[in-house]
Amino acid sequence: MSIEERVVKKAQQAQKAARDLANLETEVKNRALLAMADALEDNVEQILRENEKDLEYGREAGLSSALMDRLLLTEERIAKMAGGLREVANFADPIGEVLGMKKRPNGLQVGRTRVPLGVIGMIYEARPNVTVDAAGLCLKAGNTVVLRGGSEAINSNKVLQKVIAEAAYNEGIPEGAIQLIETTDREAVQVLFEANDYLDVLIPRGGPGLIQAVTQNSKVPVIETGVGNCHIYVDQDADLKMAEEIVLNAKTQRPGVCNAVETLLLHQDIAEELLSSLAQKLQDDSVELRGDEQVTEIIPEAKLATEEDWATEYLDYILAIKIVEDFSEAVDHIHSYSTKHSEAIISENYQRAREFLDLIDAAAVYVNASTRFTDGGQFGLGAEIGISTQKLHARGPMGINELTTTKFIVYGSGQIRE
Repeated sequence: MSIEERVVKKAQQAQKAARDLANLETEVKNRALLAMADALEDNVEQILRENEKDLEYGREAGLSSALMDRLLLTEERIAKMAGGLREVANFADPIGEVLGMKKRPNGLQVGRTRVPLGVIGMIYEARPNVTVDAAGLCLKAGNTVVLRGGSEAINSNKVLQKVIAEAAYNEGIPEGAIQLIETTDREAVQVLFEANDYLDVLIPRGGPGLIQAVTQNSKVPVIETGVGNCHIYVDQDADLKMAEEIVLNAKTQRPGVCNAVETLLLHQDIAEELLSSLAQKLQDDSVELRGDEQVTEIIPEAKLATEEDWATEYLDYILAIKIVEDFSEAVDHIHSYSTKHSEAIISENYQRAREFLDLIDAAAVYVNASTRFTDGGQFGLGAEIGISTQKLHARGPMGINELTTTKFIVYGSGQIRE
């Protein structure tokens, strides 16, 4: 059987399962989610063995430390994935929720109800946790899912899909609802691009190259998830100790994720004072600093930033730093280079903070907090399937509700149109 035939077969199976899953009782879906969580914890040793194969491949391939961190599974991370499934099980089922009913002058009752999107295709890189998060969220929202992870995580993805799918099917979820494309051949991705007869939506999750390839080539409707060139602007009225702690967290806690800060903007009045302490702490954490001319005068070890640096999502221990004359210059810089993911201001000036919230166009805008909070779990959505940086259908972390659409429901009593 060719790659195309294998991929199409899985998509067809997912489509067939979607008809039954869309109308499955909430209790069945919840039992399945809890069983999936238990199965993850019961199979930790097997999952870690398969993950080690991927890690060994990553080391031989020379993957960056940030990519290796994304790839790594630990007992703690597996427990967190299981916890995410249990949290999703506790959420209200969105399917069947009626979003208002209005009575028309002719007596018709017109409203909307939430329904599943249908069959969701996921294309993602080096993130085995996405296999579990996507499957859990899709299931709760009544969707089937076709997963295609990156070659870096193929062994991890295989074992995770096997463990959770078996647990779900044993609890009454239709066979075929959780599919994994097991080949790493790129032809499989091209088949998914053209599978609009079977897939209702395609969601890419990864770097700029992947997202661009999907949005430019897919015949299936795409929800674009987030490249994160995130900024923190430290205002002249900032609490500098707070600013230092936030910047360190946003850059070094997990630099390889899309909500990590990539560019630091400093008001000229506080730049030297803040950098006198912050720069050394960043360098102690192995962060390479790149700055404008003023920054390199204050920090001789910093490299002179280029135009490319302001537009780059490093996903690594690198931070670009620019000193700005005032608030307006900071806002203009963000508008020029932002990918509309997550942006933050550190300021004790209430009016200026409110202005920042109003002026910045991004999925998440922060006052006095780390950009690292842009996450479905942190926002109370449970696990997330991705962070959308577009404006149609969904924006920001996508939880259960964002994996639904609506249909009109109309109650009549014999009305006919004249």
